[in-house]
Amino acid sequence: MDNYSLLRHNTFGMDVSAKHFYEYSSVEELQGLIKSIPTDEQILHIGGGSNLLFTGNYDGTVLHSAIKGISITDETDDSILVRVGSGVVWDDFVAYCCEYNWGGVENLSLIPGEVGASAVQNIGAYGSEAKDTIVLVEAVELRSGQQRVLGNAECNYAYRQSIFKQELKGKYAITYVTYKLSKKPELKLNYGNIRSVLQGKENISISDVRQAIIDIRNAKLPDPSVQGNAGSFFMNPVVSREKFLSIQKDYPQMPFYEVEDGVKIPAGWMIEQCGWKGRALGRAGVHDKQALVLVNLGGATSDEIMALSDAVCKSVKDKFEIDIHPEVNFI
Repeated sequence: MDNYSLLRHNTFGMDVSAKHFYEYSSVEELQGLIKSIPTDEQILHIGGGSNLLFTGNYDGTVLHSAIKGISITDETDDSILVRVGSGVVWDDFVAYCCEYNWGGVENLSLIPGEVGASAVQNIGAYGSEAKDTIVLVEAVELRSGQQRVLGNAECNYAYRQSIFKQELKGKYAITYVTYKLSKKPELKLNYGNIRSVLQGKENISISDVRQAIIDIRNAKLPDPSVQGNAGSFFMNPVVSREKFLSIQKDYPQMPFYEVEDGVKIPAGWMIEQCGWKGRALGRAGVHDKQALVLVNLGGATSDEIMALSDAVCKSVKDKFEIDIHPEVNFI
């Protein structure tokens, strides 16, 4: 489709268009589309648009996966391998797993987007990351149409990072992701306020954990269908232990999480300490319940959102001498 509106394909609500837009429902259909795209034309592959900020109309071809399907590829007494189409809504997949008591992704409930994006972004929340369960990622090279299968190690996963955000950025479309899930789930209840929400409940199931996280997220995160946003706008920085201890002297109540390469400090907490929570610049604002989220207050331009992002980053740098960076991709 030509001059196609991307309004419903980005959760920030930017009213922009693509020169061309194509949706495909199979690998073969995608390969056929790739052959028809001029070699000098830009190609952008999108998912649910929940991690994008369009800065203007896209002068090229936008592709979107409508590959569906959830199938079991292997099974043991303890675990199960599930192959999922990249166009499946992520939270629908999580709900499906919880229905069958397959553990591993329940803490990632209600994260917006599609399955393909989970492998690109290494989505994470409440002590879990997609990389913890991903076994294989099937992809198609966007210029040649060649198929490729990458194992977990080849994806170079790290906090909010993958090979698809680094050296292979913009070069591949994810078509299927295979996850290894547990038939004997080990619940992760120590992150955030999961335990307090479940307090008094006996025989906690993964469905209980899922519902608790849905309740927590609904209480503090805005619905993008009501108020444009891209969820968590900034990544939580990881600092050295020395830097953490230095800040902790002045802020003993500062929340933190020990990680392999240092200490993770919540960016939302620092933004709130800088006085940004609930504030606005023009028609772009910082959400009044979660400072990690930037929102479109109505008719905001991408320039207004980027200006707010820059101002927030500067405030955190000035106050804590820590750089925070947007997780959202500017297109």
